[in-house]
Amino acid sequence: MLVEPTASLRSVNPLRGSDPSGKHVPGGTGAYWARLLPLLAALACATRLPSLRWPLWNPDEGYLAVQARILAHGGELYETVVDRKPPLVPWLYQGAFALFGDSSLLPLKALAVTTQLLTAVLLAALARRHWGDGAGRTAGVLYLLISIGLNPRDTQAASFEIFMLPCTAAAMWCADRRRWGAAGTAVACAFLAKQTGGAVLLPVVWLLWRAGSSPWCAARLAAGLCGPVLTAAVLTNPAGFVFWTVTGSGAYASFTGSELHVLGRGLVNAAVLAGACAGIIPPVVRVLRVARTGAAELWLWLASSVAAVLIGFHFFGHYYLQLMPPLALLGTAALQSLPRERTVRAIAVTGCSCAVFLAWGLLAPRPELAHAARLAEAVESRTGAGEKVLVWGMHPETYWLADRAPASRYLTAGLLTNYSGGRNGPQVGEKYAVDGAWPVFREELRRDPPALVVDDSRGKPYGPDRVPSLRRVLAVDYRPVLRVGGAVVYARAGQER
Repeated sequence: MLVEPTASLRSVNPLRGSDPSGKHVPGGTGAYWARLLPLLAALACATRLPSLRWPLWNPDEGYLAVQARILAHGGELYETVVDRKPPLVPWLYQGAFALFGDSSLLPLKALAVTTQLLTAVLLAALARRHWGDGAGRTAGVLYLLISIGLNPRDTQAASFEIFMLPCTAAAMWCADRRRWGAAGTAVACAFLAKQTGGAVLLPVVWLLWRAGSSPWCAARLAAGLCGPVLTAAVLTNPAGFVFWTVTGSGAYASFTGSELHVLGRGLVNAAVLAGACAGIIPPVVRVLRVARTGAAELWLWLASSVAAVLIGFHFFGHYYLQLMPPLALLGTAALQSLPRERTVRAIAVTGCSCAVFLAWGLLAPRPELAHAARLAEAVESRTGAGEKVLVWGMHPETYWLADRAPASRYLTAGLLTNYSGGRNGPQVGEKYAVDGAWPVFREELRRDPPALVVDDSRGKPYGPDRVPSLRRVLAVDYRPVLRVGGAVVYARAGQER
């Protein structure tokens, strides 16, 4: 049970119908959802409207798009293209490209709207089950209003966290109904979207323990969890799956290097999210002071999500998306013990915050995307359709925009220098790369040299001047032919044009 209603909670907001366990017994379910679904769908579309403004929003989308193209042409995940992420979202991109073509992310943007709507519906169903019809509406609306409460490049991208969120909500929904096999499968899907999605297992296990379920129920949960993960490992490359999703990210997950820079980013993103949740935080704090909500699994869900944000010590804005579903439910739970006008006020304040973030998304410029587009035009004009290129930088979207295949399975310089995560300190360079990456990279360049090499480091600490192996390749085999916004384009010696 998500909440054990206290006497004060019942007196302020009595449940019109409940079963012996205290859960609300919904009445008129069909009519209820017929009224609520159009509202939630309209909100989901409105809050995702900025996503349509740009072809893509951040390098994660670019990485996924390039991965999907490689997979569509016979590539193998964790072999001919690699990333520190599980396979579910690359597969989603690959499927969308197979159905709608690979020149636009619009189908993925539409799918992101659907996933946000599904998350809101699942949260509304959870809240309605425990606190009644009004609470269901409040939870769904609050979630969608706070869902864009970060930098637009983090909330509007069709990236890993967006597709993870409905899986985490589904895990709680299934566990609340004691559907343990389905709950385990939902946790597995969350993990396969992004590793930190597996953090929802903690509140699910808590609900299993609270329910006093038999060992058979625990076995069903374990089977539901392990089955999809093992299947994904077998369908890809078991050794590569384990390495790239679990064991191969030790240097990336280190706190050493640019500590103040990373800590500042974390505090700023936390403050931005707090602003988005300005309508929710006061009622939660007030209820914590005067009453016991009993929402242990909600607090566990939030705590496990906070731990997931902290893991890796990078604190990117999109990591904080994982906090939004439990925050929306905690806000809804708190509002049930307060007068109705407090709910109206909370939604109004949250709506105003949402409007600010919506305007930010619609009006903010994207200089990095403009640079990547100019660079892609230069690459496209100097290469043939079948020629490969190497973009030495952190913006793999250049490959996708130029419609050129990468010369390496490593789509960013971060995997080869540990610059991933925005580090600009001492732990950047060849010796901090992913284990075994440089011998593979050198062999790729030797076996099939790229027609162009684009140094897009632009003064960052992973530039060729600090990477001896790449510097030697450029000095012997390539000549600079063009500069684009600080990036240097190199052509093979004797083939300059």
